[in-house]
Amino acid sequence: MTFVQKALARAAGVESAEVGQILDVRPNIALSHDNTAPIRKIWQRLGQDRVAIPERMAFTMDHAVPAPTPRHAQNHQEARDFAAEQGVSNVFEVGRGICHQVLSEEALVLPGQVILGSDSHTPHFGWMGAFGAGVGRSEMAVIWATGEMWLRVPESMKVTITGELQPWVTSKDLALHLIGRLGADGGLYRSVEFHGDGLEQMSIESRMALTNMMAEFGAKNSYSPADEKVVEWLTPRLAARKDISETEAREEIRDSILAPDEDADYVEEVLINASEVGQQVACPHTVDRTADVGELSTIKVDQAFLGTCTNGRIEDLREASRVLKGKKIAKGTRLLVIPASSEVMNQALSEGLIQDFTEAGAMIGVPGCGPCMGNHSGVLAPGETCISSANRNFKGRMGTPEADIYLASPAVVAASSVLGRVAAPQEVVS
Repeated sequence: MTFVQKALARAAGVESAEVGQILDVRPNIALSHDNTAPIRKIWQRLGQDRVAIPERMAFTMDHAVPAPTPRHAQNHQEARDFAAEQGVSNVFEVGRGICHQVLSEEALVLPGQVILGSDSHTPHFGWMGAFGAGVGRSEMAVIWATGEMWLRVPESMKVTITGELQPWVTSKDLALHLIGRLGADGGLYRSVEFHGDGLEQMSIESRMALTNMMAEFGAKNSYSPADEKVVEWLTPRLAARKDISETEAREEIRDSILAPDEDADYVEEVLINASEVGQQVACPHTVDRTADVGELSTIKVDQAFLGTCTNGRIEDLREASRVLKGKKIAKGTRLLVIPASSEVMNQALSEGLIQDFTEAGAMIGVPGCGPCMGNHSGVLAPGETCISSANRNFKGRMGTPEADIYLASPAVVAASSVLGRVAAPQEVVS
């Protein structure tokens, strides 16, 4: 069996699963965020008064924080009240950060487990070898009511990465390369499973960016093997959350790991030589409209945005700081930096990265999603152009359909803010 067959079989309590089979799956975690309040209304219309799995639910206030309008503030308050009423203890307040980053940091999800989230980027959790999938609000309401949801077991695509990324080339570039090569629907309702020595060399943060971007590939879920890097990253976090020894935490993580069989069947196999991938930019208004960064040097940039669940981690901020340190943001261009979580923010503060950003002229935002979904903290004006480390660039994504959004790695975003146009970091850093 492939990874996804094993993961969904385990979550459904059956010995095995076939591709195309419909299973009643019980998620280990059911995630919602600012949309908790509207989901609650759907749940109530189902005639419910008590949720079935309060211990498996998690709420994160992250999409519009601090609340920009009374309506958003009311949504947050309704989520808090609902959590208290139903005994949901996994509630992460305004300022803690973006749901996918926070739940990873909290080790609420482990390898081999299933997380269903009312956020389309839940395939993010493939970085640790977990099954993560986005679901709709009505589906989440049913999960709250019953503790389970039916899922069709998807076909699997195997992506083997060999070689090593060139300097200034990142897993974000690799993801854009894959999407540009096969199209935004190239992984539609598939389990996209990554393998290869090129993947093994990547940091945890780089793997997070790669699996997160698979939502833009149409994937149902993504998967990266839970190797020792994953185990060691999760171990102290799980130990702290459960108040157990690191030895006990390590054993629990290892016991949870699932891996595909060597003779598993894949509907498609793709080979990528990482050393041949260049710095990629996704052009308006689709993620699969990709180009090399050097082809876009005439594109003026009004706003550069560094952050989101794709590229708002400490590794990303470090790379951007390498570009920005000792330099100034170009006149007529603004840079907005929003760390993905309070943990990332604190680390960036301790390393002096925040000072590097502010001395360059950047703005720093509260950990959260910021302008990524187009309703808060850095939205664009009509006619403006933004280069962003986010994951989506369709019309209206950042507040107005009359703006252009380019997607790139953190280093390209930082370089573009310095030169006021789409630029490679090599143009700024000698």
